[in-house]
Amino acid sequence: MTSAAGPPPVVGVIGGGRMGAGIAQSFASAGSRVVVVERDGSAAAAAVERITSGLRQAAERGTAAGPPDLDAPDRVAVVSSIAELPHNTDLVVEAVPEVAALKAELLATAEDVVHDGCVLASNTSSLSVTELAATLRRPGQFLGMHFFNPVPVSALVELVLAPGTTDTTRAAAVRWTHALGKQDVVVKDSPGFASSRLGLALGLEAIRMVEEGVADPEAIDTAMRLGYRHPMGPLRLTDVVGLDVRLAIAEHLHSRLGERFAPPRLLREKVARGELGRKTGQGFYRWQ
Repeated sequence: MTSAAGPPPVVGVIGGGRMGAGIAQSFASAGSRVVVVERDGSAAAAAVERITSGLRQAAERGTAAGPPDLDAPDRVAVVSSIAELPHNTDLVVEAVPEVAALKAELLATAEDVVHDGCVLASNTSSLSVTELAATLRRPGQFLGMHFFNPVPVSALVELVLAPGTTDTTRAAAVRWTHALGKQDVVVKDSPGFASSRLGLALGLEAIRMVEEGVADPEAIDTAMRLGYRHPMGPLRLTDVVGLDVRLAIAEHLHSRLGERFAPPRLLREKVARGELGRKTGQGFYRWQ
């Protein structure tokens, strides 16, 4: 891995969805050459549009971490297979759906393609980083890099350490996080880490309150925004994250931590109806 200050020169991002595209945009804005792996042709085209439009808008609005960089789109490429990642990639971030077996398979494949000093990271928001590390040949060079949506403007990256993560890997991840203009929080691997565990607990209780008729979503969210200075209420945030994503995390934490993370009936019903939040136009709110 590179020891120089600044972002990694070459970054691989596996998955070109909303999170993967945001991660790619952030590193490209910071000066990295970024290669995004997206197998599906239509998804790859959408990833290119998402990244380039995001970079263009950041330059126009002056919201990038540094001065506007109009050449940043030229530093992004999209390929269809992990085998096409450059051998000299310094960091690979996996950003695919929360399926442990899928993540482990893709990370192991990437490990065989890149050089031995490359750091591998997962953007998982709840799965065990320790268990993912156990599937790799070089577990010391692996950690969780949990980015937050929308990635380009979010100020936080939660760095999750497995027991075997080396100090060198941790230091590189901290340095790269700062190079993106973001703040790190370093936590030990545990179910839900710090952010997802606390955020989900609040979100599930808010859903139960709606289910019980305590108040409507707008009232609950307003109480948390004005009373506790949350930038967004827990129900609107659930819509932004995706009700299906929240349900998957709740089921995982329920299996690991017990009944306090049992998914509410209302959450299951909404997911079953396809009311997944902003991405489908309907969740606890209606989205245009």
